[in-house]
Amino acid sequence: MKKFENLVKNKKNQIIIFIFMDLIFLLFSSLLALELRFDFSVIPSRYMHALWNSYMIDCIFMLIIFLLLKIYTSVWRYASVTELLNVIDGCVLLEFSSFIYHYCFNITLPRSFFIIRLLLMIILVGGSRFSYRIIRTIFIKYNKRNRKKNTMIIGAGAAGRLLIDELYSNKSAVNEKVVCMIDDNPNLKFTYFRNIPVVGNRKSISKNVEKYNVYKIIIAMPSAPKEEIAKIVDECQKTKCEISILPSIYLLLNKDGKELTKNVRPLSYEDFLGRDQIVVNNDEIVNNIKDKVILVTGGGGSIGSELCRQIAIASPKTLIIFDVYENNAYDIQQELLRNYPEIDLHTLIGSVRDYDRLEKVFRELRPEMVFHAAAHKHVPLMEVSPNEAVKNNCLGTLNVAKLSYKYKIQKFVLVSSDKAVRPTNIMGATKRICEMIIQTYDKISEDTDYVAVRFGNVLGSNGSVIPLFLKQIESGGPVTVTDKEMRRFFMTIPEAVSLILQASVYAKGGEIFVLDMGEPIKIYDLAEKLIRFKGYEPNVDIPIKITGLRPGEKLYEERLMDEEGLKKTPNKLISIGQPLEITETFLDDLDKLIKSSYENKDDIKEKVSKIVTTYKIDKERVGK
Repeated sequence: MKKFENLVKNKKNQIIIFIFMDLIFLLFSSLLALELRFDFSVIPSRYMHALWNSYMIDCIFMLIIFLLLKIYTSVWRYASVTELLNVIDGCVLLEFSSFIYHYCFNITLPRSFFIIRLLLMIILVGGSRFSYRIIRTIFIKYNKRNRKKNTMIIGAGAAGRLLIDELYSNKSAVNEKVVCMIDDNPNLKFTYFRNIPVVGNRKSISKNVEKYNVYKIIIAMPSAPKEEIAKIVDECQKTKCEISILPSIYLLLNKDGKELTKNVRPLSYEDFLGRDQIVVNNDEIVNNIKDKVILVTGGGGSIGSELCRQIAIASPKTLIIFDVYENNAYDIQQELLRNYPEIDLHTLIGSVRDYDRLEKVFRELRPEMVFHAAAHKHVPLMEVSPNEAVKNNCLGTLNVAKLSYKYKIQKFVLVSSDKAVRPTNIMGATKRICEMIIQTYDKISEDTDYVAVRFGNVLGSNGSVIPLFLKQIESGGPVTVTDKEMRRFFMTIPEAVSLILQASVYAKGGEIFVLDMGEPIKIYDLAEKLIRFKGYEPNVDIPIKITGLRPGEKLYEERLMDEEGLKKTPNKLISIGQPLEITETFLDDLDKLIKSSYENKDDIKEKVSKIVTTYKIDKERVGK
């Protein structure tokens, strides 16, 4: 199965095989069509002569039509309804062309012959495209049911060995059998751990997967740079094995090295698209969170759910998930209960706009720290619904800030955005107001340290470019990129959250922490890597289409760390921004703005610009 699969992966081999098969199918279906037309009795000789005289012309028609419809460049293992429709179109055009040719040159064949041959060709040509996929699916399904998961561990260091110890001592993991290890250290080759051999370096992954009949690969290299992980992933993807990884962030937080298996998860694009591992002081983070009651608003969202994961590792006294979307909240609730069954977890549904609902949470559960991640953040949608941006972002933050002041919590951490800096959209402007709320309440409060953490694009967050690309890939493409040279600053969700937690340690009140987003990523390269991650070849299986820059869009974003007057912190990736200029009438102006948003005024953007003087309204946008 593997050797045949490797054979047909080669494009030239695939086209030659298809052409050869289709020529045979055409001959066979032509003969069978005549046999069926005459009920398998004697076929008149004039029809046989006509068939042989026109066969070569029919072959030429078929090859030209099938090439034009790109039937020969399809991939067997991804055969779909679209491909079947192409085959039907091709066969119909073939028979129509053949019929016209026979008619024009007075070559006599029964008219029913063309209809019968059309049906036979659809069955044979279409069936050939789907047969491999069907056989492969049955093969994989059978293997899943009837064999243990022979597993390869990549990384024979401390993490890999601890993982093997757990797999062998954990009775729930009896379906996984580690059969070999891979490590680039030449001194480890031919050594053994628990009778499991180290069989070679990353270049030997494919060979040893076949040799040891490996079904699953676990990458256990938490200290390896992301560039190295990306290269290893490339080698692993050639095998079509199930790939999992032990993320570095969990090993760093779990210093005793226990229960690593529950943190092994399927490979994600975050594991090889990010930069080198961000270093944080995990002892400080754990001490800051351990045995405290923590509230995460928007706990079911992209950032909120990862906050909950990393907070759960640090053993809080109680973790409160507050979210308006019950499906998201349920998903993270079930994940945490599955991975941390001892955690005291409260999952509550409600909106940050609802002051009374929020107060009930504060009054009954008494949080000591709040991470406020609930917000509307989708820029284009907020442009056409600016009143909703004000209601959710401004009023929601104001409500949580008021209750944090009233119930004297220790720390309030706002998850903000780089779009709050010189905002050009309503989402960024409302986030700027949220930062102003935080700094205002920090001046009022003697008990609560109010801080904000500002960062840029996050890989894979809801509404970002990653989910868009993945949907485009799933639908067969094309993947759309506005410009081949466009670059953006990105950070993975776990990285961003680890820095948020680190910033919360540094909080003394009133700071706006700015995260260093690293070097910019080329969006075109990002598209190529994602296509390969899903098992396709860029511009072969999935095309990448350049659509052109949209009005007001930039090729390059400003670097957050270029802001003047930033103060350093003990972590070089976290700086403190300049204090905001806030008028004495800010809270009164904010109340009027929120009231206007509920009256659904059309001039809400103009009202926001009076509070946020750096906000530049884009008059070309709708919904202003």
